[in-house]
Amino acid sequence: MKRYFYLSLLFIGIGFAQPSQAQVSVNINIGSQPLWGPVGYDYVRYYYMPEIDVYYDVSRRKYTYYQGNRWVTKSKLPGRYKHFDIYRTYKVVLNDPSPWRYHRNHRDRYGRYANNHTQIILRDADRKGKGGKYDNRSSKKPHKHTKSNNRKNWDD
Repeated sequence: MKRYFYLSLLFIGIGFAQPSQAQVSVNINIGSQPLWGPVGYDYVRYYYMPEIDVYYDVSRRKYTYYQGNRWVTKSKLPGRYKHFDIYRTYKVVLNDPSPWRYHRNHRDRYGRYANNHTQIILRDADRKGKGGKYDNRSSKKPHKHTKSNNRKNWDD
């Protein structure tokens, strides 16, 4: 009788037992980072551009900026930035969920980088081999020299 009792307990225990499930979540957005993003980051949620006081959401591909008396999020920058070169400006990596909530801190802390155009970006990372050299020319202006295979000569 005890044998049946222990066997029934064993079957009941097996019925309630669930296999353990391990969940691993790795959040890497290397492929989705824009070519104008800085080199050296595996994960980026937002870029803050102190030169124009704008945040860029990498995963949603949208800009957040102050307009009027509130923060707005749009897929394009407003017309006042039409001559702004996003490839040359300094970008600060922020992984806060809503970084504009701390805008005053970001502006105070990173405002000194507003006219810093020395940051290496992903587009230029592989030029000249390891890490490359940042080219201070605008991405919109073609270089006057070309190589024989019609590629722009960025090494001058």
